[in-house]
Amino acid sequence: QVQLVESGGGLVQPGGSLRLSCAASGRISSIYVMGWYRQAPGKQRESVAIITDGGRTNYADSVKGRFTISRDNAKNTVYLQMNSLKSEDTAVYYCNVRGPDYNSWGEGTQVTVSS
Repeated sequence: QVQLVESGGGLVQPGGSLRLSCAASGRISSIYVMGWYRQAPGKQRESVAIITDGGRTNYADSVKGRFTISRDNAKNTVYLQMNSLKSEDTAVYYCNVRGPDYNSWGEGTQVTVSS
């Protein structure tokens, strides 16, 4: 079983920045895809950014140019650098890690963008 621990959420003013981290531990044979999803109140969970084991990335249109996903394979950790934050970025952000025999989710970290 793979456990995920997220950190870095919080309250930030519009235009500000936050960096989310997610560390995976447990029975990890290999990691294929690491990603971040978010769910705002009253809305469905949506993909924000993903990164493959080869380093290929994909972003939601709403965050392109503002968010950057990266990973440290040695630490089994994925990061999400969020710049130029907007009120519509307010949501619970979830980390997701997928491998050959698992698909794990973090518990979520709250990001609130407000003045």
